[in-house]
Amino acid sequence: MSKAVSAVEEVSKSGAFVRTDSTFRDVISSGPDAKYPSLLDGKLAIARIRPPSVPSLLAAQFPFVHNLPIYQNALRYHLYVANACPWAHRALIVRALKGLEDSISVSVVHSTWQRTRPDDPNDEHCGWVFRSPEDPPLTNSAGHGSFGCEGCVPDTVNGFSTVRQLYDKAGFEGSKFTVPVLWDKETGTIVNNESSEIIRILGGAAFDSVAKNPALNLYPAALRPAIDEVNEWVYHKVNNGVYKCGFAKSQAPYDEAVAELFEALDRMEAILGEQRFLAGPAFTEADVRAFVTLVRFDEVYVVYFKTNKARISDYPNLRNYIREIYQMPGVADSVNMAHIKMHYFTSHAHLNPFGVIPAGPDVLADLVQPHDRARFD
Repeated sequence: MSKAVSAVEEVSKSGAFVRTDSTFRDVISSGPDAKYPSLLDGKLAIARIRPPSVPSLLAAQFPFVHNLPIYQNALRYHLYVANACPWAHRALIVRALKGLEDSISVSVVHSTWQRTRPDDPNDEHCGWVFRSPEDPPLTNSAGHGSFGCEGCVPDTVNGFSTVRQLYDKAGFEGSKFTVPVLWDKETGTIVNNESSEIIRILGGAAFDSVAKNPALNLYPAALRPAIDEVNEWVYHKVNNGVYKCGFAKSQAPYDEAVAELFEALDRMEAILGEQRFLAGPAFTEADVRAFVTLVRFDEVYVVYFKTNKARISDYPNLRNYIREIYQMPGVADSVNMAHIKMHYFTSHAHLNPFGVIPAGPDVLADLVQPHDRARFD
């Protein structure tokens, strides 16, 4: 296995940040030969697998009896996330919008990276670790600060202390251990660790039988060409663009990335001046993917990643756009700004060695203010 790395080490010889692709790319699908099966329709499953001891009438009324396979399948999949991570945040938003909180369990890591093999003096890798809310505070990797465990949810599936251990169990031979992770409890391995694919899995038909909002479709056929186009340039210039700015190790790559970033933000502002959402009149996955970066921009990226040419609050359309998304049911609960700021300002000791977290500017107070997006109704 190659030396373990984190995102801050993914830099080319020219000093440009170059993100590596995700590795686990399986899907949850229907059919008898599915590697990772979708959830069965409740009534159909009862008809096939009801044990003799459960009368048919009662089985129809109580499809989720504990000793039936449908119950096990309904809770088969688990999400490992970081509240701080924008890629994982995508999955949390779709889980909430689809109404899957009772069907897909979640573990939430601590926001401050720690040594992932603290007993090995030759392994200095720092990454995501699990803690319980009542655990004592952590320091950063340089030994500074005191960062509480409120909001953490331990690994209730495997009992691991690090995300790296999940990858070890899954037989991963790479060197980067990221979230989100969609985990299969039955086979004990990673289904997928690519956030763009996880949100389509969660937002698709695989979980409709247990979703509180099964009608949600964030990738409608009529808008797919527009969604795909927006996703492409927003990913490269905005989602990943802020990291290209923040992790650049020489001036030229930074200059190129920051120019592309603000060109893209200007483009988004113009689009949102003509229509309600980025891909058209309907809220789609393109908006989820954009929101997770935009909501972090003024609190973190303007300072930490040197994206200070302008703030999102300086763009009237973007500002009102993220207000509307934040005010959608379930979205506000997915935004843990304390975790977000704690991660960025405490996990990269070479960028902020003492782990001091800035006080402002309190974006969340602005996001609850009225928005003007209904003008497109």
